[in-house]
Amino acid sequence: MNRFVLFAMAFLVLCLPVQAENLPNERLNKFAKRMVERHGYAIGYPVNQNVELKDFYLWYAESGLADVAMNNVGNPRKDSPYDLNTHEYENEVINFFAPLYGFDLPETWGIVTYSGTDGNNHGVYFGVKYLVAKTKMRPVLYVSDEAHYSIKKLGDLQNLDMRLIPSDEMGRMNIAEFEKVLDITKPALIVAAIGTTFKGGIDDQTAIDAVLQRKKPIATYRHLDAALFGGFLPFSEHKWIIDRKKMHFDSIAVSGHKFFGLDEPMGLFITSKEVLDNQNPFKVNYLNDAVPTITCSRSALAPLKFWWKIKKTGLEGFQKQAAQLLENTRYLKAKLDEIKYPSWANQYSNTVFFMRPSEAIMKKWDLAPEEDPRFGGALSHDIIMQHETPEVIDRFIEDLKKDQASTGK
Repeated sequence: MNRFVLFAMAFLVLCLPVQAENLPNERLNKFAKRMVERHGYAIGYPVNQNVELKDFYLWYAESGLADVAMNNVGNPRKDSPYDLNTHEYENEVINFFAPLYGFDLPETWGIVTYSGTDGNNHGVYFGVKYLVAKTKMRPVLYVSDEAHYSIKKLGDLQNLDMRLIPSDEMGRMNIAEFEKVLDITKPALIVAAIGTTFKGGIDDQTAIDAVLQRKKPIATYRHLDAALFGGFLPFSEHKWIIDRKKMHFDSIAVSGHKFFGLDEPMGLFITSKEVLDNQNPFKVNYLNDAVPTITCSRSALAPLKFWWKIKKTGLEGFQKQAAQLLENTRYLKAKLDEIKYPSWANQYSNTVFFMRPSEAIMKKWDLAPEEDPRFGGALSHDIIMQHETPEVIDRFIEDLKKDQASTGK
């Protein structure tokens, strides 16, 4: 080892403790200040900025858990030899949500996931394994072209024959096109978008079901990607849309960091024990179970935060938030109509999409861009979340009015 390497190692050893003692440093504080200042303007992405977890983190630090390494490895429904886990809280989270999506608790299995994509990955994987167990054939994956891009990536990752179904102008799967490409000689794995990413379109599950009843493929599995809408719909008058007893789906993925206001990506994956029993997972003796999850080590902190949020907010609290969210969406659409600003919204949606404003407005309000020639080309959208109150909407509308005046549009 040459003298330069030895000198560099000694320098690091001497410097690292000094850096650690000075944390949080000026750079971190500037970063935090900017995030806090900007979060109230974030209206273009589906994130509830009313996080309100300060009391959780105070408890987490004071309880001593901040210095404990926990891991939810294994099946949360089974006793684990690894004792440092939050499986009991994870199960309570799943038990709270499962009936809201029409699952009967004795026949339910689920996990708290790392994200909506993690939930979709489990949905696609479980669907494949279920259909192979039933038919000894790999399925064809059917999904709309405006569904979340994760589904296309996951289909590619799992090497599936995938059929992208064209959507109508409002972002919903074109059912006639689905019927045209449906191959009845192979199992069908259908992922329905319950709220497309940009337009908030909801695939018509009743129409999909009618096609399947009429065409009768040899086996089917239906997974719902309900990342955002799966948050507020079960607490609204439109809860039938994601009721398994009415819509007959096999699994659902929902995000926790969207409607529920959790501060990092996480979510839910819920399915039935009948689906679980057809997974044929690998036996892992040192975890006392055949582990069905794709991910091995899983966050033990995420279920704790989800449980905390449920206990703090309660069913009535979520219902009030869902009602206010949909009311504010109607308010935004009415205000856009009032100033004659071209805009569109799907039924049951908290998303309003509109003609794209200037780059200055896009940047200030953290808006997302999209292109669709059916609506004149350049578009953007506002996804109403709990932090976007009527007062915030009024300020946004005032900026749009000034933008109209300056651009002449």
